[in-house]
Amino acid sequence: MSIKTTVFGLALSGGGHKGIAHAGVLQFLNEQGIFPEIISGTSAGSIVGGLYANGKKPKEILAFFKSVNLFSWSHLSFRKAGFLDADQFARYLEKEFGKKTIRELDIELYISATEIERGKLKIFHKNTQIVPAILASSAFPGVFSPVVINNKIYSDGGILNNYPVNTIQGRCDFLIGSNVNPVLMYNQTRFTSIKSIALRAFEIMMMQNTFPQNELCDWHIQPEALAEYSTFETSKKRMDEIFDIGYREAKASFEKIKDKIQ
Repeated sequence: MSIKTTVFGLALSGGGHKGIAHAGVLQFLNEQGIFPEIISGTSAGSIVGGLYANGKKPKEILAFFKSVNLFSWSHLSFRKAGFLDADQFARYLEKEFGKKTIRELDIELYISATEIERGKLKIFHKNTQIVPAILASSAFPGVFSPVVINNKIYSDGGILNNYPVNTIQGRCDFLIGSNVNPVLMYNQTRFTSIKSIALRAFEIMMMQNTFPQNELCDWHIQPEALAEYSTFETSKKRMDEIFDIGYREAKASFEKIKDKIQ
């Protein structure tokens, strides 16, 4: 007689460097013997999900984020539609994945991006190479240049689906969602620069397409403490803090749902 085991799915939101909290969540899950077999990710969630599906441990994912120096002068884009050239980030990813396709990863993976010309959501799966798919999903508007795949132009998946829970709904027995974009009300004195306004506007947009996904999760993890962190953190100390916040939130919320896990 065969014993049925629970298939865990994990949906990872976008959120820039706040996505490091996903690695903290994974650290806690693994300590509980929970190993997701199906993962969907947008933007930072696609990076974390891709690295994990390629065999990286959660703390190795944290080390990867610390190793990436995105804001170097050599990464500036002067001829493309973005402040930073996505091709520069590709070099970091290629060291990890080479020419692998999504199908070749150890875990089933779905990556969300936005096709700019038609304004439609694109889910990369199976035969797409992992590096271009992650670059497309992570091409934050105005910051990273868009990515061309098969003559189509893609930008950040967060434009249309920043929290891709519905992508894997029905594909797993127990669906865990990790959203690293809590949107809190702030005093107007925080919004004094073009950067702060642009990031806030993107946060609000992401919130609108994130909220309906919360109810689809069997276990929804959303660390409110991340509201105090920037989308583009450069401090390694704060990256460690973000990892720990994800871990602690998963641990705290686990008590409420552990009886549901068979």
